[in-house]
Amino acid sequence: MAAGGARIVRYILFAFFGVMIVYFMSSSSIPRPPLPTSPDLPSLTWKTQQGKADSGGLQQQPPAGHAEEPPTSAVEKTPEEVPAAPIAVNTASVPESVDSKQKQESSSHSSKPSTVNGEEKMNATFVTLARNSDLWEIVKSIRQVEDRFNQKYHYDWVFLNDKPFDSTFKKVTTSLISGETHYGLIPVEHWSFPEFIDQEKARKVREDMAQRKIIYGDSQSYRHMCRFESGFFFRHPLMNQFEWYWRVEPSIELYCDIGYDTFKYMRDHGKKYSFVLSLYEYVETIPTLWDSVKAFMKEHKEHIAEDNSLGFLSDDNGETYNHCHFWSNFEIGNLDWLRSQAYLDYFDKLDRDGGFFYERWGDAPVHSIAAGLLLKKDEIHFFNDIAYYHVPFTHCPTGDQLRLDLKCHCNPKDNFDWKGYSCTSRFFDINKMKKPEGHEDQKD
Repeated sequence: MAAGGARIVRYILFAFFGVMIVYFMSSSSIPRPPLPTSPDLPSLTWKTQQGKADSGGLQQQPPAGHAEEPPTSAVEKTPEEVPAAPIAVNTASVPESVDSKQKQESSSHSSKPSTVNGEEKMNATFVTLARNSDLWEIVKSIRQVEDRFNQKYHYDWVFLNDKPFDSTFKKVTTSLISGETHYGLIPVEHWSFPEFIDQEKARKVREDMAQRKIIYGDSQSYRHMCRFESGFFFRHPLMNQFEWYWRVEPSIELYCDIGYDTFKYMRDHGKKYSFVLSLYEYVETIPTLWDSVKAFMKEHKEHIAEDNSLGFLSDDNGETYNHCHFWSNFEIGNLDWLRSQAYLDYFDKLDRDGGFFYERWGDAPVHSIAAGLLLKKDEIHFFNDIAYYHVPFTHCPTGDQLRLDLKCHCNPKDNFDWKGYSCTSRFFDINKMKKPEGHEDQKD
């Protein structure tokens, strides 16, 4: 019994000394790193609304350098990955669905800065129609735009797709853009055959054009794209918060610095539509387009602007179409004009006539004819100083000193403006504008 009691006493003493050692170690004066408790720091656990946002056609990403929402499968972010400086994160919720015909503001709109670097910031966005497979081509365009222009102004960028964007597309593009990024799903009704289209007739047209080797003649998706760009991109809920847009396509190049706010220039000079390249459309793709346009002009005389640009579109006062158009893969324009009753009536007439599917009407002639008839001549602007390339054409500013001042790297011999297939010379003529010095040397 005595031996057993002694053993118990020893156990009690060992336990006591063990507790005392733990106590002194936990009370040590060795400094410990504080926990990141600031409300300005992003949460260590990423939350995702991907499924919710995709289903409603609305997704938002914070600006490059901000915390972003990864896919559902993303793991927790470790403390080592938390940025050292506090970063504001917009936590406003995004509605699951928004009627695309209603003009509603994005939840982030109220928090956007009204100035950037002390200058007024316009209510504007870049907009790109792209698919996930376009990622490595669109990032080339983004770098061009950011390096030459947007790194100074931090404008937003809207991406639209007929399928949900994947996490890689969102993560990579967001990391490159200095403004907020938004990702939207195109409503099915804006990327499908309307009920008034005879799909069998449309199919036969595609087969016929394929046999005649008309460019994109056999493509169904190309027709949906042209119709969407002609009449619906500006009605997407994500676009409703903006007044101005700059369309950007994959694989473009900007050859010169842009040292001023193009959106502000448009506003201050009363411009509503702009271009850098113009050319003639393929005749085989639009055989009856001008017939529909003439019918519209007859039905809606109230929409035809005085002092319009009919002379750019027609050589015989509107009897026929000369096929000139502004190349719409680059355009900076006013969204309120596209939302106007005049443009909506115009698009509805063309849409009902079926030429997007029974022929192969492109958004370039559709936009150009609208601008030429519904706007005054002085509301359309040619950006000579924005050097641009989209395969296969180049706009390189005319003027040796101008190219040097803008740090351009384009070859002036590649400039398309004054070639025989360009319509830019016609634009200068109808507006009684003096052609820039040196243009004679760039003709065919």
